[in-house]
Amino acid sequence: MDPPRGFLLHLWNFICFLPYFIGLLLVGVLKGVIVAPIVCVIMTVGNSAIVLGLWPAHAVWAYFCILSTKRLGPVMKVVVCILVAPPLALWPVCVVVGSIVGGLAYGFLGPVFGTVKAVGEGKTDKFRHCVTDGVWDTIKWSLTFVRDLMDVCLYSYFSMTDDLRKQDPPGGRIEIRVVCVPIALVVGLLGFAVDFPVITVIAVLKGPYMLLKGWHRLFHDCIGREGPFLESICVPFAGLAILLWPFAVAGAVLASMLAGIFLGFYAAVVAYQESSFYLGICYIVAALSIYDEYSNDILDMPEGSCFPRPRYRKNAGLQSGSTTPSVSRPVSFKNPPSRSSSFTNPMIELKPLVLLDSLFQECRRQGEFMVLDGVITVKEIDDAKSGKASGRVISIGLPAYCLFQTLLRSAKANSTGILLEDNVTEINTANRPKDGFYDWFLNPLLVMKDQIKAQNLTDSEAEYLGKLVMLSGDAEKLENSNIGPPPESELRRAELDALARRLQGITKSISRYPTYRRRFENSIKAISEELDRRDNNRRGSVSGSGSESTFGRRFSNQRSFKTKTSNQEDDQEVERDIDVV
Repeated sequence: MDPPRGFLLHLWNFICFLPYFIGLLLVGVLKGVIVAPIVCVIMTVGNSAIVLGLWPAHAVWAYFCILSTKRLGPVMKVVVCILVAPPLALWPVCVVVGSIVGGLAYGFLGPVFGTVKAVGEGKTDKFRHCVTDGVWDTIKWSLTFVRDLMDVCLYSYFSMTDDLRKQDPPGGRIEIRVVCVPIALVVGLLGFAVDFPVITVIAVLKGPYMLLKGWHRLFHDCIGREGPFLESICVPFAGLAILLWPFAVAGAVLASMLAGIFLGFYAAVVAYQESSFYLGICYIVAALSIYDEYSNDILDMPEGSCFPRPRYRKNAGLQSGSTTPSVSRPVSFKNPPSRSSSFTNPMIELKPLVLLDSLFQECRRQGEFMVLDGVITVKEIDDAKSGKASGRVISIGLPAYCLFQTLLRSAKANSTGILLEDNVTEINTANRPKDGFYDWFLNPLLVMKDQIKAQNLTDSEAEYLGKLVMLSGDAEKLENSNIGPPPESELRRAELDALARRLQGITKSISRYPTYRRRFENSIKAISEELDRRDNNRRGSVSGSGSESTFGRRFSNQRSFKTKTSNQEDDQEVERDIDVV
């Protein structure tokens, strides 16, 4: 490895920077020591109360869904009931322990990173930011995490399990081959007994090499101002990475041990699928070779493994890595970061939740218009707030309609990705967040956009499909509403119905994401507050001018409809107010 140019100058700059970095680190550690117990208490108490309080309902509902589902056969139901028992028993324990450990870790590291980030470019009064940044944001995030966990436990869990219970088996019932179960159990236990200790030993032996190699690379980049030390804004974070690298190595070793458990027990799956004790044993040996080769590639060690990799699938195409002798080495390990890349010309990459933010901004705007047009009522908004089934038009239909408008706009613009409401920002494969979880969110939408584009919808068909997407979740409201003339062709009508069902299904899946419920409720609250404010302003202007606009009349009628459903006395009072106006 060639010595960096200007070595003495860079070394002197590094020595001068050390006191500055150590001072920031001490301030961040002091804030972390103060904030960590607060965050730990918030997360532990909040998460424990939610999980322990709902655990009986979760357990009863899980077994009810398993026993009543049509997808599983009798024997399979018994097996699933047995397999579900350990996760249900360990779930509260894992949440409590995870909340304590995670609360302490995030409560400590959040202020530390906030302090280091406070000295970044573009900030004034850096001393004040060093003292305050990372404190309230960390506490606020812990409260948000508790809220999102509550939404997952109260809404997402019951929604997913209810769908599994109601789904019809597409290819017949799933039944288990009882004869293969004992063989699979024996192979699974053997896999755990072999793979877990061997993989643990491999990880522990390669841990020191990972530690020294990582430190060597980081110190080299630090002295030569390369890699993560290239820009001044990244130096504090890269320096912190040097200090925290041993924790990263320890986490990698623990992750390898955890992977050894799953790799070992997966031998039971292979033995069951292939109905062969011998192929299950072959997988146990092959799993060691797979892990050894993968770890060698990650650490830039010589390719290959000292363990053999026997064939463990009857169909060679199903065996992972059967066509290549080794896992392909990432390019980042072969080519070090170049000095030519700089933050002066940053790559535009959107934040993971920019699509959700745009979706709910559109929901807020479209929701106000639809209340005025009478498509949705104030009562349905209130039902959506309380989680009632009658609020499905708002909770699923409105976001699905806004999603349809976004996809339709993207299709008409011949966009390669998804064009947001500003008609400028586009989410595509180049600037999308580099997160595997985000692919689950984005890829189905890109497929739906291509399907909508292939339909070549006319304006009347697009309007019909939009209202169908909006109201298809409520059959009674769809039947009583005027959504426009359907297409004359039965085939065309069936195609539009299928698109509406897919959009509703995608939106329902998105609604189970942890942050969705919180953002949706904030959007609905903003719609109600905005409509109340405008209604009050209109009433005030009407009392002075003696005339009322269409907006005021429609919204007053909505409020009158809501009041009629509550009690007769308030209905008479509202009607009397409208007559006076």
